[in-house]
Amino acid sequence: MNNRIILAAAAATMFFSAHAYAQTSDRPVPPQDGMKLSEIIAKIEARDKFQYIKEIEWDSDGYYQVDYYTTDKAKVEMKLNPVTGEPQ
Repeated sequence: MNNRIILAAAAATMFFSAHAYAQTSDRPVPPQDGMKLSEIIAKIEARDKFQYIKEIEWDSDGYYQVDYYTTDKAKVEMKLNPVTGEPQ
């Protein structure tokens, strides 16, 4: 019984420690005044000949890297400003 309590306490400590670390990480994140990612995606989807988004990634240099394909199978790679949603 004591082993279960110790194991549960250790698991809880690891869980809450990892959660606290994630919130205090020094990793760059999108700015508070940035557009919602869903709004940026909607702007991309409205582009001429848009077919599908392959990948969206937040770059630590402060922009979204978006790769998508068009209906004529061309690959488009864009760097988007997170505040305006416009290409950089």
